[in-house]
Amino acid sequence: MTLPQLILGFARRHWRAYAGAGSMLVLIAVLTVWVPRRVGHIIDAFVAGTLHGGALWRELAILVAMGVAIYFLRVGWRLQLFSAAFRLGVELRVRLYERLALQGPSYFHRQRTGDLMALATNDVDAVEMVAGEAFLAGFDGSLTLVLVVAMMTLGVDWRLGGVALLPFPFMAIAFFLISRHIHRASRLALDRFSSLNEHVQETVAAVRTLRALGLESRAVREFEQRARSAGDAAFDAQKWEAAFEPAVGVTLTVAATLTLAVGGWLVWREEMTVGVLTAFTMYLGQLIWPMFAAGWVLALVERGRAAWARLDPVLRSSLSVDDDGTILTPPEGPIRFDRVTFAYPPVAEGTGGAAPATALDDVSLTLAPGATLGVVGPTGAGKSTLLALLLRHYAPQQGAIRWGAAELRDYALGTLRGAIAWVPQEAFLFSGSIADNIALAKPDASAAQIEQAARLADLHDDIRRLPHGYATLVGERGITLSGGQRQRLAIARALLTDAPVLLLDDALSAVDTGTETRILEHLRGARRGRSAIVVSHRLSAVADADVVIVLQRGRVTERGTHAQLLALDGWYAAQWRYQQLEAALEDAA
Repeated sequence: MTLPQLILGFARRHWRAYAGAGSMLVLIAVLTVWVPRRVGHIIDAFVAGTLHGGALWRELAILVAMGVAIYFLRVGWRLQLFSAAFRLGVELRVRLYERLALQGPSYFHRQRTGDLMALATNDVDAVEMVAGEAFLAGFDGSLTLVLVVAMMTLGVDWRLGGVALLPFPFMAIAFFLISRHIHRASRLALDRFSSLNEHVQETVAAVRTLRALGLESRAVREFEQRARSAGDAAFDAQKWEAAFEPAVGVTLTVAATLTLAVGGWLVWREEMTVGVLTAFTMYLGQLIWPMFAAGWVLALVERGRAAWARLDPVLRSSLSVDDDGTILTPPEGPIRFDRVTFAYPPVAEGTGGAAPATALDDVSLTLAPGATLGVVGPTGAGKSTLLALLLRHYAPQQGAIRWGAAELRDYALGTLRGAIAWVPQEAFLFSGSIADNIALAKPDASAAQIEQAARLADLHDDIRRLPHGYATLVGERGITLSGGQRQRLAIARALLTDAPVLLLDDALSAVDTGTETRILEHLRGARRGRSAIVVSHRLSAVADADVVIVLQRGRVTERGTHAQLLALDGWYAAQWRYQQLEAALEDAA
């Protein structure tokens, strides 16, 4: 979809607002072009001595009334139009948010957060300006231009009209060349603003790391460089926009000079009255607005085109995982991985070189309803990838994942993910209260239910020690809580839901062994009847699982119960002995 198609489609859907604003602009244009003609007649009648006393005051009152009417009509069309144009901004931001919310992690591996934020602010604002200011300014300017030129040539004197319009083709050429420069400069300015936005987002998120490494000065210098670069690009765009004014000024000056020369000659030959020349000169002055409107509209349109060229690909981007499933009933039955193979796509599209390493290779497993599966293995073995595929953050390249009688892709994404409670490695908390964060997936939960979930996650006592208890604000990303508290809050959030499957992705890595033991005891009771997949580096977290698999380099190398794996005397048994020795040394210390 092109920018004109977007604007015209929006205008058709909100035609009442645009028709109302357009009607008021027509009245404004008619009144505006009528004023000089009225003034010309008043001057001629006054010079002839036929206008005086009450008649003169009536004519002046009519002029004042026309001016007041023009004022209120201008206020009215702005209120009518901008209320519609702002709705376009809302629609675009909602469309952008909906599209981004449906994208999977692989999409965000290729996109910069700061750039996406810039699209939702500067770029949408630029498109919105086209639907508002540019659309009606173009209509108003064009209508005024047509009426003024018609009055100049047909209503006053066609000879003066022809002479006055001689410089305007040269102005049109200048406008065309300037608008091309504005488009390129606006695109560069938007790109550099996105780069600046990305830098600010990264540095604010990593401010503690920068301070710890003493990199504040370097970060400031880099910000200054990017800010100056963005400012230079914006200034360059403004310089080209400012070039419209001299083009208009020179054109109107030449037109006025020609008009006064020819008009004065006609008055001297008594082929034209002073009132007619005055009216024509006033009409020529009224051409200032259409000319400036043309430059303004071109600048806004080129800025909007540059913004839409960045925004449209994101709005039209295909989903990284298709949501074509038609099953809307919650899944039931066992979960099966049938010879699943998966490799992560490259971070940048079109990246050449060797194919990416396989994250999962020919993995097959079954999780019975109500059973617990433990997944262990060295770092980078594919444990988190297993959960990501179950959540359909990615789709496997080979093999199939089934839940019950259907494949995962047959379920609607909302239905599938609504049946899973997931606790990721790095729990994300919103800058609200503790209670709000626990009740994120179940906002209608009672205080008693929230407290019970916190008790199961061994977090209740920690919350009671906070100044405002469950109403304590956690700060951005939960900065006021420790790593272990954030993990336990995420576990409480998952336990509060009624999802039949619980996924714990190394969710106890930031707590001590004593806390881990208490949480695992609570979880054993809380997850009765619920299936669970527990990914952990600590083997004690999966010792009670019905089945444990060991992943190494994406392949299942060991499978069985805790006792069976110990008897196998492989990677699991060696790791268990090492961790038990480590725990004994910690207790002794």
